[in-house]
Amino acid sequence: MAARPLSLTRRLMAMVLGFVLAAWLVTALVAWFTTEHELSELLDAHLAQTTALLLASELDVPVEDDARPAPVLLRKYQSRVAFQIWRDGRLRARSTDAPEEPLAPAGVQGLSEQRLAGKRWRVFTAEQADARGSAITVHVAEQLSARRHVLLASLRGTLLPLLLVLPLLAVGVGWTVRRALRPLHALGHRVAARSPRALDALPQDGVPAEVQPLVHALNGLLGRVAEQVAGERRFTADAAHELRTPIAAIRMQAQVAQGATQDEERRAALDATIAGCDRATRLVDQLLQLARLEADAVDTQPAAGRDIPTDLTAVAARLVRELSDAARARGQQIRLECPPRPVDVPMSAALTAVLLRNLLDNALRYGPDGGTVAVQLLPAQATHGVRLCVEDAGPGLSDADLARLGERFFRVLGSGQSGSGLGWSIVRRLARLHALQLHIDRSPALGGLRVTVDWPRA
Repeated sequence: MAARPLSLTRRLMAMVLGFVLAAWLVTALVAWFTTEHELSELLDAHLAQTTALLLASELDVPVEDDARPAPVLLRKYQSRVAFQIWRDGRLRARSTDAPEEPLAPAGVQGLSEQRLAGKRWRVFTAEQADARGSAITVHVAEQLSARRHVLLASLRGTLLPLLLVLPLLAVGVGWTVRRALRPLHALGHRVAARSPRALDALPQDGVPAEVQPLVHALNGLLGRVAEQVAGERRFTADAAHELRTPIAAIRMQAQVAQGATQDEERRAALDATIAGCDRATRLVDQLLQLARLEADAVDTQPAAGRDIPTDLTAVAARLVRELSDAARARGQQIRLECPPRPVDVPMSAALTAVLLRNLLDNALRYGPDGGTVAVQLLPAQATHGVRLCVEDAGPGLSDADLARLGERFFRVLGSGQSGSGLGWSIVRRLARLHALQLHIDRSPALGGLRVTVDWPRA
């Protein structure tokens, strides 16, 4: 089972407090090493200065046989500080807690660390001969535990208050983060409380600047969804209206065939029924094609095989063969002009066939009996990519009709041909999906409509 992701509030609190704790640890380490270094320098200087003072005072003292004890001073760290004065190898003076053996071995000068009776000492040793030639050695030592105690006491006064402030800081950060995210939570509640049918824009009053891009994106999405829903409602209503017409014609012709008394009348009614079924079937096929194209437009990932190169010449030749029988029934001719070598386009074979079939079907449907439909394929040139031209000998279209060409269920009145107007919608949708350049004008050779489709250059 996947772990539940942390909320934004907890994530921000964890990140801020983690950063503060890391900064506190780094500060503590830097303060530790810096204070330890400076404290060692200071205490070493005190050791050296005390040694120099003891050595100078011993040079002025006459020789005595007995060792002189140090005075007892009641101080906190007195038991951790010791000194010894040696003259010609004999102990002349020492502090109360100093051992009787030398604090440092013979020959050691300056600073050193020694271990005596299980304790570690920091020792400064100085040696000098007096006027009588006697060798005077002075040891001044300090326990390292005393230095550590002083170091901890110094840091405790600095870092402990900061450590105690951390819980208060956590509470303050939590309160600040929750208060800062309150508008975001309020926006989430407003979105959750909206009706599924409410597609109006979200209000932006009181929305923080960091959240405004999200609100803009949501409003844009809601606008597109509203537009798509409205379009689908219009599409459903228009499709129901268009399907009602062939179904009513089929029913009427079936009733005529049912009540016919002569074979010829019955046969004509049945032929009209079959033609109405073919019309309804074509309308349903076009609706399905358009629905698939709408689904491809919503999908951001390219469909499998969409950009596989397709030989446009082979697709055009196959469609011309398939439509030749229907064209000959009206005395029409399909003329195909294409280069001998393949002409590849970045489009799947199925969609290429859908595009060209709709163009040819419109050209044959609205062309006159005995007319010609010209199909020309041009390979990629320096100025454009692969070009497809389909021309017919029909009456053409006015400027007003050209502007509306491609609207769903739009048909030119007075053409005398049945149709749903979806063919051009499919062609324009394919052009948008594959970035094709679509141009429609009058054919200079045949006088009807000329449709030019340009695929982009590779």
